[in-house]
Amino acid sequence: MQKFFSSPAEAVQDVLFDGMTVMSGGFGLAGNPESLILELRHAGVKDLTVISNNCGAEGFGLWTLLRNGQIRKMISSYVGENKTFEQLYLAGKLELELNPQGTLAERIRAGGAGIPAFYTRTGVGTVVAEGKPEEEFDGVRYIRETWLKADLAIIKAWRADPAGNLMFRKTARNFNADMVTAAKTSIVEVEEIVPAGTFDPDCIHTPGIYVDRIVLSTVNEKRIEKLTVRERDTGTAATGSDR
Repeated sequence: MQKFFSSPAEAVQDVLFDGMTVMSGGFGLAGNPESLILELRHAGVKDLTVISNNCGAEGFGLWTLLRNGQIRKMISSYVGENKTFEQLYLAGKLELELNPQGTLAERIRAGGAGIPAFYTRTGVGTVVAEGKPEEEFDGVRYIRETWLKADLAIIKAWRADPAGNLMFRKTARNFNADMVTAAKTSIVEVEEIVPAGTFDPDCIHTPGIYVDRIVLSTVNEKRIEKLTVRERDTGTAATGSDR
């Protein structure tokens, strides 16, 4: 099967349809599949259900799909600091399924592992538990959560080899490694394609069996979402007697 494509546009051209469910990797602005998100925007595919930790930031990432009216529902963990998200949700123009972050990660992992449901203590007694079955184990109440799966996963990785094996870079690994296992079709944009034998087998994060398509990234901005710096000390250096 052909795994390598010449451009992000070519990689997505025959897998998009209105009303589909898309998993999109990333945490904040780290590990976002920016090149593939742009192609979803250009394609104009709409009524999307998007599973992602958050929905980008002003002018960047999934925010562009949200702003363009292409997303019908978000299944997310963190929605703060995104004014467009807030406005659309409060206006009733965006559906939201809010998940505790660990629960979201485990629902995605369960989808990839073929586990339809699991129990967790997280959310018991809160709005998160509303409408969900509860059960007691060892005298403690748990709620039942179900797996998450998708029609398409768009993923950002650092490196891929000719077999499609992946390596992620540090925190950019985040949700990407789980999402690539939990969709009917997985498309991965990578910063580098390396020769066969480059990877130590023990250092492969995701085996190529989970990867359907690979393309080189066209966007690798690595933005800093919030930059906080210490004010420079302009005073004279302390003398020995001042220390």
